Amino acid sequence: MTQSSPAGQRDGIFEQLNALLRRRVRENEGRSPEPTGFVIDAQSVKTSTNVPAREQGADVGKRVVGRKRSIIIGTTGLMLTVLVTAASLQDSVAGERLLNRLAAEHPGIRKGWADRGYREYLVDHAARLGIDLEVVRRTPGTRGFTVLPRRWVVERALGWLMHHRRLARHYEALPTRSTAMIYIAMIALMPRRITHECTPAWRGT
Repeated sequence: MTQSSPAGQRDGIFEQLNALLRRRVRENEGRSPEPTGFVIDAQSVKTSTNVPAREQGADVGKRVVGRKRSIIIGTTGLMLTVLVTAASLQDSVAGERLLNRLAAEHPGIRKGWADRGYREYLVDHAARLGIDLEVVRRTPGTRGFTVLPRRWVVERALGWLMHHRRLARHYEALPTRSTAMIYIAMIALMPRRITHECTPAWRGT
């Protein structure tokens, strides 16, 4: 049985609503509606049993078999674009696709930050798009957890996603539905950010 996509997902409604709310949040915080900087990262997450094997892969470095969500956020932590793939896809390959999309949809972007998991050719690719992509590295000799400049913003955003039950594991058979769930999670977060309310989490229930 084939799993179909809801109309809102097919028409890009969730992505559009995310963009509208993101602009509203930025304006409320005294910023311009469109960002000029971003942070990129990826998160590998295990899948449920209903996800086809062909849609999964193994992230050897993180020891996860499942899917990978690669995200680009603005410097305020709000979603700009996302790509869901098999976890086996190399970060820089997914990053190249995301940067192409980012440059087309947000031409004002000029600066970005990434971790050392992204290869040098992605930095070169960003430069061809007119974007200065900086790799944020840990200070040599540092041990244990360390908050890194700029990097903590995207780590926080990935943490926000994991607070949503449907995103703690990839339950959706289609990657497009997983993408929609990520946008829905961000849509749920932003009105509370506008009204300064706390965001409830399933972990406390």
